[in-house]
Amino acid sequence: MMGITDLIAAFINEELEQADGVLELQRSDLAQRFGCVPSQINYVMSTRFSPEWGYIVESRRGGNGYIRISRVRMDRQTLLMHVINSLGSELDYASARAILTNLAESGAVSVEAANCMLSAVSQRALQSVPQAYRGVLRSDIIKHVLIQLV
Repeated sequence: MMGITDLIAAFINEELEQADGVLELQRSDLAQRFGCVPSQINYVMSTRFSPEWGYIVESRRGGNGYIRISRVRMDRQTLLMHVINSLGSELDYASARAILTNLAESGAVSVEAANCMLSAVSQRALQSVPQAYRGVLRSDIIKHVLIQLV
């Protein structure tokens, strides 16, 4: 069974296909269509249509607010550099998993490399590191491995 997030993402993907990769939507229209709050639309945008997934999202809030989604095609090196530059100073495990899964699905890194990095930054691998430093270490490890793959 698909959750609301999956349904919204699937709808946007279908609309993007029909619009040749550039789509403009009203946040309130989407929220009304799916019977959810506008913040749910924001969540879908930030988790499913981020640069790591190959999208640029522009938005304007307010009465006539809109969301413009553009699908971007980038080569492997550009994508990896973009991900490296967009990683913050800390990274939780769920975000690391999402980023590495996206990179593997796009073919920017092999499934094996993604799984190795994920294993290296797992809670179990970092259990001897104090909790307060795990996110920083996780981000640094992924950045440095991705730099080697560029």
